[in-house]
Amino acid sequence: MHWQALMADIDRMFGWIPSWFIGLSLVAGAMLLALSLYRIAKWLLTRAFGTRLPLLGVFIERTSGPAQLALCLAAVALVLPLAPLDDTIRTPLMRLFVVAVIALIGWISIRIVDMSAARYLQNFRDVAENFVARKHVTQVRVFKRVTDTIIVIITVSTALMTFDSVRQYGVSLFASAGAAGIIVGLAARPLLSNLIAGLQIAITQPIRIEDAVIIENEWGWVEDIAATYVVIRLWDWRRMVVPLSYFIEKPFQNWTRDTASLIGVIALHVDYRADVPRIRRWLEEAVKQSKLWDGAVVNLQVIDADSRTIELRALVSARNAPQSWDLRCEIRERLVAFIRDEMPEALPRDRAILIPSAQDDGDLLQRVAPEKVRASARN
Repeated sequence: MHWQALMADIDRMFGWIPSWFIGLSLVAGAMLLALSLYRIAKWLLTRAFGTRLPLLGVFIERTSGPAQLALCLAAVALVLPLAPLDDTIRTPLMRLFVVAVIALIGWISIRIVDMSAARYLQNFRDVAENFVARKHVTQVRVFKRVTDTIIVIITVSTALMTFDSVRQYGVSLFASAGAAGIIVGLAARPLLSNLIAGLQIAITQPIRIEDAVIIENEWGWVEDIAATYVVIRLWDWRRMVVPLSYFIEKPFQNWTRDTASLIGVIALHVDYRADVPRIRRWLEEAVKQSKLWDGAVVNLQVIDADSRTIELRALVSARNAPQSWDLRCEIRERLVAFIRDEMPEALPRDRAILIPSAQDDGDLLQRVAPEKVRASARN
């Protein structure tokens, strides 16, 4: 009776105003009041607990959007039954309210997934140097984005199914998602195919965050793994965007599949008179002095020989791909300087045997390569 009397008084005071305008004004006023109450409550909580509980401030910021939408929907749910609206306006508003509730549930679900993933990943901060951290970060990121995509698909499908005219579109989305889940890797749609590839990558992990890879003759690091693509940070700071399905269907090189440590190769051609044991001793001392060496591998071997030079191969190890590259460049530069300054006889050179020329009775000499002289001597 109290509400009926109040509505009667309002009708007498504002009887000249159209009822639909009054109803919509009540709904809008209730939403503005709900937003104002949220801002006041947020300010009070920040002033009271912001300094003592920093996580509370982060939680309020992360849930700001869903919380405001929830308060607005609660205000509309209280006011809408009292608003003087006819069915032509009330019915669309009720359907819009239902869609907003569905969207709110999906939004809250995504926020819960994102906050849970962020909280879990706080335990794994050192991604570049930690193999276990790279493994967990990769799995959590892929699962989070795939889960977010699935939540969006379910939310949109459910919202569409509340309308009779577009119910078929919601059913078709559900049907396509179910078919893609059944046929797994044979999904026809590129989006769902990449989502399934993302799940396979998260489980089998052929790549991880900060893995050093070679794709399409380009070398770089895995910077990000999204729901449908991977971002490769190339050595010259360019970015290569590759579909997730590429890593399931095509071969590629992963230099840090099991560990971030790498062995770098330094090749050098020297003369036959080179003192290889001395160069090996110098290499070991030089590598030990470098801060880039991880203390695992240092070696020097003669791997080939031709008519002019012998080929030396030095192996040095480092903690990751960037340090391996820098270590190779550093040792190569110092090795060349050592041979030039301390062992010049080891520098590559051409040899020839000079014999008298028959045309000039020995006054001129003719340059003949040693291998030709040996061949003529055998004949």
